[in-house]
Amino acid sequence: MPYHLFDTAFGTCAIAWSEAGLTRVLLPESTRSRTEARMRRAGLERSGTLLPDFVEEAVIALKAHLLGTEAPLDALRLDDSFVTSFNASVYRALRRVPRGTTVTYGDLARQAGQPGAARAVGVAMGRNPWPIIVPCHRVLASGGMMGGFSAPGGTATKERLLALEGVEVGDPKLPGFA
Repeated sequence: MPYHLFDTAFGTCAIAWSEAGLTRVLLPESTRSRTEARMRRAGLERSGTLLPDFVEEAVIALKAHLLGTEAPLDALRLDDSFVTSFNASVYRALRRVPRGTTVTYGDLARQAGQPGAARAVGVAMGRNPWPIIVPCHRVLASGGMMGGFSAPGGTATKERLLALEGVEVGDPKLPGFA
């Protein structure tokens, strides 16, 4: 499966795809070479050809989003054939959460038709192969707390992504804030 590296305001990201759609987005590691090494460890091969149109559109949208510009991320085609049906339902529900808003793990479980599955939603977030496109940074713990974030940079990256969308963690307007 091919991948492509591209530079953003956050650093060097990577994207992989199949004929069916995007299979993976990788947020920047500390260096470009570490980002590339992570893709290679996943068994992917760097693309040496022109990018398919849908991949080029995704790169443009991701670059724009990481600059703080609204981008059409919800229109990007994903290949979810390798994720569980539960995770796919959670990812579909999360893609409907608008930019600049957040949900709690419990809220997202309910929106995915799985009330009471907040912990399983947390596991799905940790396995999200498409950060930003499937905006796992918008999912907070109850009480408006940050919760975890498994992408490079951890919760600092999550907080930075939320700030791009005008969300401040700890804001009493956030869902679940007590």
